[in-house]
Amino acid sequence: MPNKKTENANPRDAASRVDLGEVARILDFMKEQGLEELEYQRGDLRVRLRRQGAPVATYAVPAAAVPAPRPSAPAAPVSAAATAPAPAEPAAPAENLHVVKSPIVGTFYSSPSPDTPPFVKLGDAVKPGQVLCIVEAMKLMNEIESDVSGEVLRIFADNGQPVEYGQPLFGIRPSRKK
Repeated sequence: MPNKKTENANPRDAASRVDLGEVARILDFMKEQGLEELEYQRGDLRVRLRRQGAPVATYAVPAAAVPAPRPSAPAAPVSAAATAPAPAEPAAPAENLHVVKSPIVGTFYSSPSPDTPPFVKLGDAVKPGQVLCIVEAMKLMNEIESDVSGEVLRIFADNGQPVEYGQPLFGIRPSRKK
């Protein structure tokens, strides 16, 4: 008679059912989608993957969104290269830029409405507390403010683009204190 106490099942039993080829495909999916962390559940198996050096944030993905396992593909071992973090976009270190990052996951908007000019443009001088953009999350418009005085030299996101937690939005050359 089968044991009905699946809640007390040995976690090593679940680990032995993990298809390393499927894990490699999930890591490829994460890389393609720009995800740093992913929580995946299929049946009673729950997997949480996080690329090295990633900020703590979890993305739940329905099983249908992850590519189905290929029956003819042999299971490939996961190498250290597959779990290495994606190279970060350099923020021009020679320019010594202060990078304003997104504090939340959402949609980047450069202006308060489609028919108004952007909050800031390249070359604009900004001061602490000045609104740089809006990140919409769950129908809430979150104003992202500058935390330094300086000149906007880089705008990393495009209007209407989805942004992740910790993603660079602006590169500001801080003003020199006299």
